[in-house]
Amino acid sequence: MKFRKKPVVIEAWQWRPLVNSGNIPEWLITSYYDLGPGNTLLIRTLEGTMRAEPDDWIIRGVKGEIYPCKPGIFEATYEPVGV
Repeated sequence: MKFRKKPVVIEAWQWRPLVNSGNIPEWLITSYYDLGPGNTLLIRTLEGTMRAEPDDWIIRGVKGEIYPCKPGIFEATYEPVGV
């Protein structure tokens, strides 16, 4: 069988440490994260601590879960929506 992902609107923010490290969204600030080696972010997720590399997207899912996503996967899976 084949399945299509349901259209779901999420919030996301791209980690660019030299550009936007002072512009971290409130939903990420209130979750657990820490700076890791090499300008990485260490994010506590439902699956344990995950590392976000520079240019990765940080996603807040439909139930408030936070997790990193590689840029290529993000671009293949998500598109911008109007506010």
